[in-house]
Amino acid sequence: MKPRRLGCLTGAGLLAAALTLLLVAGLFVLRGGRMFSPGPLHAQTSGAALGGIASHADSGGDCAICHTAPWNPTTMAQRCQECHSDIAADLNDSTTLHGALQAQGAEMDCRQCHTEHRGPTASLTFAAMDNFPHDMVGFSLMGHGLRADGSSFDCQDCHSESLARFDPLTCDDCHRQDDAAFMQAHVADFGTDCLACHDGIDSYARDSFDHSRLAFPLTGQHMEASCGECHANARSTADLQATPTDCVACHVEDDAHDGQFGTDCAACHSTGDWRDASFDHSQTTFPLTGQHTAVACAGCHVDQGFRGTPTTCIACHGEPDFHAAAFALTCADCHTTAAWQPARFDQPHPFPLDHGDGGVNACRTCHVVQVQSYTCYQCHEPGEIAEEHGKEGIADFQDCVSCHPTGTKDEAKGREGDDD
Repeated sequence: MKPRRLGCLTGAGLLAAALTLLLVAGLFVLRGGRMFSPGPLHAQTSGAALGGIASHADSGGDCAICHTAPWNPTTMAQRCQECHSDIAADLNDSTTLHGALQAQGAEMDCRQCHTEHRGPTASLTFAAMDNFPHDMVGFSLMGHGLRADGSSFDCQDCHSESLARFDPLTCDDCHRQDDAAFMQAHVADFGTDCLACHDGIDSYARDSFDHSRLAFPLTGQHMEASCGECHANARSTADLQATPTDCVACHVEDDAHDGQFGTDCAACHSTGDWRDASFDHSQTTFPLTGQHTAVACAGCHVDQGFRGTPTTCIACHGEPDFHAAAFALTCADCHTTAAWQPARFDQPHPFPLDHGDGGVNACRTCHVVQVQSYTCYQCHEPGEIAEEHGKEGIADFQDCVSCHPTGTKDEAKGREGDDD
């Protein structure tokens, strides 16, 4: 039994295959490869010839101008750049659209955005917003998916002249339609270069920006301040970050102390209320104790004067008439801040302060008007004193201490008729 041969390997089969290949080759030669084209090429011209042709359609259907063989190491994107030398230059300039994309690591395949064979009048640029890596050019479209009316954005809504260029005033025009009052105030505070601060995801939006992540968290009344009040004339993120954080930068006009306490306002004031100050006087050379703690600041610091305020007692209290220059001006030798009275007297006294009965009498018990004068009649009845001294023939008994220097009853120093 003879082995069966495949039908395609018969003489008729091989002849049919050869004729088919000849027909295809003939058509390829006659039509220049156009039989394999998925559609007609772009035919519009920009007026300048690139690579010897004014439009892709002028290639005459020569696919090899753009398409390379699988074994050829040259890519199709490189073939594009051979003609479009301006784009090749942009790839080395990060300030251009193509350069920015490449600098951010985007896969630079021209066909991703520029598709051919869509007809002689179709646009060569087609970049769907849902897959274009817009955040790689420094502005995310996360917050620009829909217009104010709910419809979807198109590239041309922002790039009206060219996809490679953007007019910053476009932001102003669009957002002013949504909130004219806000935009007027915002532009007055920060200018019209929106992209200098905004990245499309509202990193610096007042309602979403977390100031607590910074070295200067907002607390108290600072939370009510507008951004422009602190970031005056800021025109970029660098300006925002360079805003001084010391109190005096904003409150120098509010400083009632004229710089006498330096610039660290937070040492006394809080952000809750500027007037709610808590100065720690114990950190000074004159700590407040006793009744001094209840005195208002202005009681000692007249006319908001702080540095140089005298700390001597006499500066505030004056010398009492009761002393009549009998003592030095160091009040603290006898008095305390707890209360002006009673006072202690630790100096030598010519007359025993306990009057011999073991107790210390108050100064005014004897010195009623001034310490320079005294009387015994606060305790001793004048009539009885006169009668007793009269019995002894003593007529001059007003200067009691001259006869009773120690306060005892029986002593009679210097009496008339006494022996020396």
